[in-house]
Amino acid sequence: MAEKKLYALILGASSGFGEAVSKELASKGINIYGVHMDTGSGKQKAEEIRDSLLETGVEVKFFNTNAADDEKRKKVVETIKAEIEAQENAELRVVLHSLAFGSMTTFFNKENPEKTLTRKQIEMTIDVMANSLVYWTQDLFNAGLLKENGRIYAMTSIGSQRIMKSYGAVSAAKAALESYIRQIAVELAPYGITANALMAGVTETPAAKKIPGFEPMLLEAKRLNPSNRNTHTVDIGKAIGMLISEDSYWITGQTIQVDGGEGIINIFG
Repeated sequence: MAEKKLYALILGASSGFGEAVSKELASKGINIYGVHMDTGSGKQKAEEIRDSLLETGVEVKFFNTNAADDEKRKKVVETIKAEIEAQENAELRVVLHSLAFGSMTTFFNKENPEKTLTRKQIEMTIDVMANSLVYWTQDLFNAGLLKENGRIYAMTSIGSQRIMKSYGAVSAAKAALESYIRQIAVELAPYGITANALMAGVTETPAAKKIPGFEPMLLEAKRLNPSNRNTHTVDIGKAIGMLISEDSYWITGQTIQVDGGEGIINIFG
């Protein structure tokens, strides 16, 4: 039998973790479908990333569209389904959810209550950063694209467990994301499909830079890390590059810390 032609779907492919994972998987010969939403300089950067992936010799198709829109999501899934089914022995092996788009402000502000999080902002944040994982997985599964040895990953953060200033809505979304991963893992286990969340250490990404007080956080994380450095996006790429092996079939429903030991350090020690 001919060797399988593998594909990965990267949600949030134009920067940060999505970019790093795309590059790592492409280096392993895995073809890339990327979803992102960018204009202006962001769109140009996404095109540069796409071109750099193409240079590795794999197939690459980027969709510049809103990953949280139901109709646009369905169109992307339909396109992927048609292209993969038109080939012999082609298969979607990896799905990465790395969508970072949410509101970061406080729940309460006595002096300026109009500046606090609104219902719309909270619902949008949780919908994009958590709920969309369920909707994408449902559509891919119902389309017959998720098969045995399929690997689903979602990017979470320590913010799912700890409080950070102005991170309330995102923190709730990350906690929900981890819960969804556990549920997906259980429901898809009979089909041989795994689902895990990866919790990176504090990492400098375009999205993280928008967190109020991020620079001091980055410095403190480096000070605490046993390796005396921060987590880099390439560390996540390498981790997923290892975990996509068929031999990882018994690892599912987990939140896996990829942080060089940062998360186990006692900050009071």
